Amino acid sequence: MAKNLKNGMPLSPQHKNNPSKRRDFLKTGALLGSALFAGPAFGATKTGNTTDQYHITGPSAFTKRRTLGSGNHSLEVSALGLGCMGMSYHRGRVPDRKVSIALIRQAAEEGVTLFDTAEVYGPYINEELVGEALAPLRNEVLISTKFGFNIENGNMAGLNSRPEQIRKVAEQSLKRLKTDHIDLFYQHRVDPNVPIEEVAGTVKKLIKEGKVRNFGLSEAGAETIRKAHAVQPVTAVQSEYSLMWKKQEAEVLPLLEELGIGFVPYSPVCRGYLTGMLNQNTRFYAPNDNRAGLPRYQPEAMQQNWPIVATLIDFGHLRGLTPSQVALAWLLAQKPWSVPIPGTTKLAHLLENLGSADFQFTQEELQELNSTISKMTIHGDRYTQEEQRRVEN
Repeated sequence: MAKNLKNGMPLSPQHKNNPSKRRDFLKTGALLGSALFAGPAFGATKTGNTTDQYHITGPSAFTKRRTLGSGNHSLEVSALGLGCMGMSYHRGRVPDRKVSIALIRQAAEEGVTLFDTAEVYGPYINEELVGEALAPLRNEVLISTKFGFNIENGNMAGLNSRPEQIRKVAEQSLKRLKTDHIDLFYQHRVDPNVPIEEVAGTVKKLIKEGKVRNFGLSEAGAETIRKAHAVQPVTAVQSEYSLMWKKQEAEVLPLLEELGIGFVPYSPVCRGYLTGMLNQNTRFYAPNDNRAGLPRYQPEAMQQNWPIVATLIDFGHLRGLTPSQVALAWLLAQKPWSVPIPGTTKLAHLLENLGSADFQFTQEELQELNSTISKMTIHGDRYTQEEQRRVEN
């Protein structure tokens, strides 16, 4: 009998084939599994090689789908992906590896098909984590990763998108991800020293070789996107986008719509701020949390920006939604080809995020929320000056 990825309990036929009963079963398993987090993969992982022990059973509870890109370079994905960075990098104390593997597998069990990582997350260890977690499910999910930096002594050491570097990263990422192809290969940041046409041409060759399936860009401006797309069709552009950062709406989103390119918003709940769980009293774990040094997450800025969170709390309270769900539902309502990738290290938050796809704004609700927030001033830059120089928006 097939086993549930969460806790190793057998799935009965009625749970396998009935989505609503299966959802109840998964929630029950989540509660039981929470007591077993100290054990391997919610109690399901055995010692030794686990790559042949798991598969997704029955119809997933989270079934909404969207399409990134168009033509031969389109990808059908779940309406929400999973950003995996925070399980290893930039988001505080790192969870036990077994817990993160179990969470990634549970996301797949819930119906998530797009998993995002990058070589610089760690560096390297996040790709290794994602590779191990998804190896037994590789044919049922899509993995995106990124190139574009030098890494020296475990730290980012400047931009590098030279052709030989792109190839080097691709080969190493394939090994860490335990796969023979990368579904979506992003340039992490635009390298001003390498023409984007040369970058796109290099990825095009990797696609012909079968090592990469699709090409993406991250934090690229409209001109760069258009030039790259002319050489190799771009499947998706990944950039920060949320109720607190909408600059993409001016030029990038109209261009993506024109060219048939998908959009993948990262930090869709503003690095956790729009969850309502952060405030001026929050103290970040500075050794592994970049928010400690970002202007928008300083105590004064978080206090000044609280009216935005309060608006989401009020809006959600009337509709049975959390602030995170309102923020994610708002993103999903913007464009049908937009696929946010919220990250989390907790099962409860994963399920909460996926629930946002069930809410449909009325036009009046959307206008009301947009009107209210548009009158508010956002305090604090999203990046430091050094980091801002690496983005084109």
